Amino acid sequence: MKLKNFLSLPIFSVFFVMGFVYYITVFILIEDWVGLQTSAGSLNSMIFTTLACLCVLSFLVGVLTDPGRVPSSYIPDVEDTSFASDQEPKKNLACGLMMLALSATLGTLLGWHIYLITHNMTTIEYYEGIRAAWLAKKSGLSYRHPFDISVYKNITLVLGPNTLRWFCPTSMSHLKDGVSFPTLRDSS
Repeated sequence: MKLKNFLSLPIFSVFFVMGFVYYITVFILIEDWVGLQTSAGSLNSMIFTTLACLCVLSFLVGVLTDPGRVPSSYIPDVEDTSFASDQEPKKNLACGLMMLALSATLGTLLGWHIYLITHNMTTIEYYEGIRAAWLAKKSGLSYRHPFDISVYKNITLVLGPNTLRWFCPTSMSHLKDGVSFPTLRDSS
């Protein structure tokens, strides 16, 4: 295989994803779980490093090995396509609609949770806030959620200050006692 084909975006993307998974697993998950300086942490990181090296080696062999050529004398079998052509568009249309509905549902759920995180509230606090805003408006006052400090501070309170650990749902070292939280009054 030519070096030009090896230096491509898909190949770099795979290496990036492999490196990202390796970093998250060894330096965040194992470090938070048992620590890299312990014997259990060293053993787990060695095992994962060995498996990751085997994965990279397998990928390199797959990328660098020439797949060969189809013999010029090869003639593919002609299949009866009358049955498949009648059924295929209906199946693809149904799959497309299911994927569209699933994507819209997951996109809405993602948007909802991004809204909740940026405002530093739970779903219950959101609905309590609607009621509190209604009562405040009825009394001629205004209401703002007391734990909504600022977008960046809200995100770091929920996901942690280290942005690399945001993609690791088991990273909880930034969480405090779960009883006291900063409020608007603490900021001012």
